[in-house]
This record gives sequence, structure tokens and C-alpha cells, in this order.
Amino acid sequence: MKSRKSNYLLYMILVIIPIFIAFIYHMYDEINRDFIQRKEKAIWIATIHQKSLDQFIAETITTLDILALTAETELDSIDKLHPLLKKTHSKDPRYGGIYLLDPNGKVITGSNSLLTNTNLSNQEYIKEITRTKDIVISNNLETLKNGQKVIGIGEPVLNDEGQIVSIIIAHLRIDYVQNIMRLLTPDTKLSVTNSNGSVIVDINMNGSTEFSHKNSISLPIDRLPWSIKVEIPKRDLGKISKKVSLVMVPFIFICHILFLLIKYFMLKKQTAREKKENELQKLELVGTLAASTAHEIRNPLTGIKGLVQLLSEKYTNTDDQYYFSVINDEISRINEIVSEFLILGKPTAQKTEIIDTRKIIIDLEPLIISEANLNTVQYESSLPFSPVYVDCTKDQLKQVILNITKNALESMPKGGKLTITLIELPFRCQIQVSDTGSGIPEGEIEKIFQPFYTSKDLGTGLGLVVCKRILQSFGGEIQISSKVNKGTIVDIFLPIKEK
Repeated sequence: MKSRKSNYLLYMILVIIPIFIAFIYHMYDEINRDFIQRKEKAIWIATIHQKSLDQFIAETITTLDILALTAETELDSIDKLHPLLKKTHSKDPRYGGIYLLDPNGKVITGSNSLLTNTNLSNQEYIKEITRTKDIVISNNLETLKNGQKVIGIGEPVLNDEGQIVSIIIAHLRIDYVQNIMRLLTPDTKLSVTNSNGSVIVDINMNGSTEFSHKNSISLPIDRLPWSIKVEIPKRDLGKISKKVSLVMVPFIFICHILFLLIKYFMLKKQTAREKKENELQKLELVGTLAASTAHEIRNPLTGIKGLVQLLSEKYTNTDDQYYFSVINDEISRINEIVSEFLILGKPTAQKTEIIDTRKIIIDLEPLIISEANLNTVQYESSLPFSPVYVDCTKDQLKQVILNITKNALESMPKGGKLTITLIELPFRCQIQVSDTGSGIPEGEIEKIFQPFYTSKDLGTGLGLVVCKRILQSFGGEIQISSKVNKGTIVDIFLPIKEK
């Protein structure tokens, strides 16, 4: 249950949360990009219409300039102006009418009869023309008698003294302007507003005066006191989601791969930890069993050894003495095994002292050299000049080194070379015992520290287990590397202490 909860938590941390954060980030980023693109599109559309309307007004003003020049020369011949106004009107569908007014704003003649005898002096743009003596475009819509909506644009006709002698005005058809704008961008919702914010022209707004939402941009028209307001296209969530999904799919895949990799390493580490715990439990069980049985074996063993010694004194026959020596040897062997059992069962708290590691090796060299000579093995040692102090129990460290050298000598029945090297490292020292013996197969190196595992015919399988137990009690460790028929290297590491 606990493992399942940890899996869920790990999956949340490595997969769900990163995916959620990445999704929110990419969605937010894509929405911003989409808004910028839609806004740029709206600005582009507004710019198109802005230029189109500026050109439209420029063309109209050019026509009015020509008509104003003509009216200035032909002002006394109204009959000649009427056909000109009518002809100009008929050739360009933008006009709802073109008229000639007197200085007071009364219609003199025009291209049609819609404003016959009409006085336009009350129109704001006519007043503005009278005041400024310049071209003025009306700021408001006008509705003619035929129901047509128009915008007025007028230009004064001036004499040599700069006085207004007449006014030429043209009515621009709003429906014509709408058709031009609709042809340019048929699907866009936009409007043209005057300086007061009133809608002059609307496209695809269905008569409403406001957009469906606040997302819009506005650009002024250079030649008109108007502005073009274009609605920013609506957000396409489907398109945004598709783009985000294309980014998220590989990210989700990577998150799951990462989760599986971390889970694999966690399981591997957990397996190694459980294996180590099982070995420790096994060793603890062996130690407990050893401690409980070693004393029971040793007590009768002492009695047997004493009786054998008494019998050996009583029976001095050569054959009897031989048998007694065999019995003593076996008793000694049993005693060694029981001693190893006792070490396995001892608690880790021991009385230690700070000792120079060189002295321990030097003290052991006579025994090692003696055994090496018996096995025709060449012995070498390499020790540093300065002391290397460790905190340990002297006899137990000697036991470890002797046990390892004994194994090395036994692996070289036909001779070889045994080397002991003491190396001072930062914060710890290294005792390296190497031989040129038969070596250990790769598959067995992992088993050599298991209790009762041995490759010897008469081995107990406790020697290296005891060595490892002793070294761990000193805060040290042991490592073994070996190649078959080339030899074995045993490295002992112990923390260095100051004297």
C-alpha cells in the first residue's frame, strides 16, 4: 500500500504536474501569440480601408477642384454648369448628387432635382466652409428625399479677392462606400465613425452600433475626421488546442520515459538495499545462532582436549601418540571454527586503540614469510615512511590480514608472488593484498561474502564474512577484484586517525 502511494506521488511529481504546468504555459503562450496575430490582421485590414478611403476622398477632392475651376470661369453661365454637374454625376456612381450653391448656401443648380431651391446654410459643414474658405467634409450623415444616405463634401469657389462667390458640394453615397469596403474584406466586422463616435458606415454589423466584444482596434483616416474601427477576429480555440497538442504529445512521452527511468533506478536501488538488508539479517541470524551454540560446543571441547592430553601421557606408544596428535589437530580445527562463530556473534562495540598500521604488517611479516616459503611464494611489501594511524583492535586487524594472506597463499599451490602495499589516501588508508594465483570466477565474487559459501574442500565459508564484519566495526570496508589464472587483489580501506 505504501509502495503504491509512493508510485502515485512520483507519477504526480514527474508526469501529471509537469504536464499540467507545460499545458498551462503553452496554452497561455499560444493564446498570446494568437491574439497578436489576430490583432496584426485587424490592423492590416484597417490599414487597407484607411488607404482606400483616403484615395477615395482624394479622387473626390480632385473632381471638386476641377468643378470649382470651371465654376469660377463659367459662373455667369449657369446653363453650362448644369450639364457638367450632371455628366460628372452620371459617370461616377459614388455621387448621390453634385450641386452649386450661392455664398449663402442656397442651391443654384445640381445634377438632380433632390435639392432644388433648398437652403443648406444651416448645415455645419457649409458654415465651416464659409468660415475657413477651404474644403470641408461633413461630420454627419444626411438622408435625401429618396431615402439615400449620403455624406456631404464641399469646396468654396473664390474670386480674385478671395471672396466666396459660390460653393460646390458633392453627396457621397454611403451604400457605395459600404460596397467598396465589403468587397475588400467581405468577412470582417468593421465600422467607420465620425469625430463624435457616431457610426457612419458599418460592415457586417447588422445595424448594431457596438461590436460583440471589446477586442477591436481603431485607426484615424487622414483626409477625414473619422476613424476606422475593426473587430479583432474571434479566437479559434480548436486551432489553438491543436497547436498546443502537437507540442504536448512529445512532452508527455518524454515525461513518461523519465518516470519509467527513475522508477527503474529506484527499483534497482531498492532491490540492492533489500538484498543488503537480507544479507545483514542473514548474518545477524548466523551470529545469533553462532553465539548461542559456540559456548555450548567449547565447554565439552575443553573437557575432551584435557582428557586427550591425559591419555597421551598414559599411552606413549608411537601409534597411540599419532592418533592423539590427529585428535588434537581436529580439536584445534573445531576450536578455530568456534572462535569464528564467536566473532560473528560479538556485538559491534569493542575496545579499540590508535595503532600504526605499518607496525601491524611488520609484526605479521615473519609468519607470512614463513608460510610463503613453504608454498614457494615470493613475498614483497611496500610501506610508507611516515606512520599511518587507524583506530582498531590490533589482534582482530591482524586476524583479517592473516586470513586474507592465507587465502592468497592457498590460491598459489605451484608458487607465485604475494604483495602487501600500504597506501595513505586523503582521510583513509588502503591495505592492498595481491597475488598471482588461480583467481576467482566472475560469478562467484558476489557470493564470497555470503556465510558458509566456500570453494575449498575443507573451508567453513566464514573467513571472509568474519573479516568483513571486523572491518565494518572499525568503520572500514573490503573490496575484491579477481581474474581467473591471473590473480586476486583485496583492498582494505580504514579511516585514518590522528595520534
